[in-house]
Amino acid sequence: MPTKNPRINVVLESGLYSAVSDLAKQEGISKSMAIRDLVKEAMELREDVALTALAEQREQTFNPDTALSHEQVWG
Repeated sequence: MPTKNPRINVVLESGLYSAVSDLAKQEGISKSMAIRDLVKEAMELREDVALTALAEQREQTFNPDTALSHEQVWG
């Protein structure tokens, strides 16, 4: 069956394959959908880590004396 979505083949160790199979069965979805959901979740977590690092860096360089007020920015 043709699909519009690109595909990736992945090789898993047997223990990881079993865990994905169990997860898919518990959630009533295909292994492919389980892997897709896990990849999405992992990408979101990585983005959160990167944004946290950026926020911490900006927090260290924040100077309230030179910061613009709400009115200056949105006024």
